[in-house]
Amino acid sequence: MNMRTILFGWGFLLILMLLFSRVRVGWRHVKQLLLAGIPMISTSILYGYAVEQLPASLAVLLLFQFTWIGVILEAVMQRRFPSKGKLVSLVVLIAGTLLAGGVLEQSSGGWTLSGVIFGLLSAVSFALYIYLSGNIATDVPVLSRTFVMVSSALVLAMIFFTPSILFDGSIVNGLWKYGIPLGLLGIIVPVIFFAIAIPKVGSGLGTILSAAELPAAVIVSVTVLREHVSILQWIGIAVVLVGIAIPQMVSLLSKSHMKPADS
Repeated sequence: MNMRTILFGWGFLLILMLLFSRVRVGWRHVKQLLLAGIPMISTSILYGYAVEQLPASLAVLLLFQFTWIGVILEAVMQRRFPSKGKLVSLVVLIAGTLLAGGVLEQSSGGWTLSGVIFGLLSAVSFALYIYLSGNIATDVPVLSRTFVMVSSALVLAMIFFTPSILFDGSIVNGLWKYGIPLGLLGIIVPVIFFAIAIPKVGSGLGTILSAAELPAAVIVSVTVLREHVSILQWIGIAVVLVGIAIPQMVSLLSKSHMKPADS
């Protein structure tokens, strides 16, 4: 997530707010949502530092530790031990991530301790973002929630990244052609759908579902960028998808076993 993505996404959200939202958000909720916007951009900043110091495959692997971090975070905050389905899912997801990320096929050279720390911090930040999305100000309408969170992320982005595109004329000189799809696909679609889904499914299961990002990225790299994907990576994608499905499969099986007892 870069400056262009956030800026154009924020602009689209502002238009949507002016057209469809008439709800005033109380200051208490605004403060909570501003807080939730911080890990939205800090994940990108921390991951960017990790990629500068680590092989891309290792940086991705560290970021995807958000799967088990998010489940543990939910368990600690809600004081409830994760279900067996979630625990099995996490083991499968970690194995699938190792394969899909191509980590086992590349050398581990070129990494630094600070890079590993930044990678793990990006995972913690993303897990925190998912948790806050599902547990803060959930009674506020989705557009209003998303707008306040992205506004917070935009302010932080202007602090860490030079907002030169606001003044150098690059937007009117052609940058808008790339900014529009980046804003729609990088902010509007994922953040709004996150805001809708996470309160419904819970942050723990939402974290597991978010692991679908890795198979999606690999598939796009093949279909759009024409990159080579090995057999092990395809196996890893299949394993990740199985890991994502496990909690729902366990839930369906438990419900089917309960039906005869209820009758």
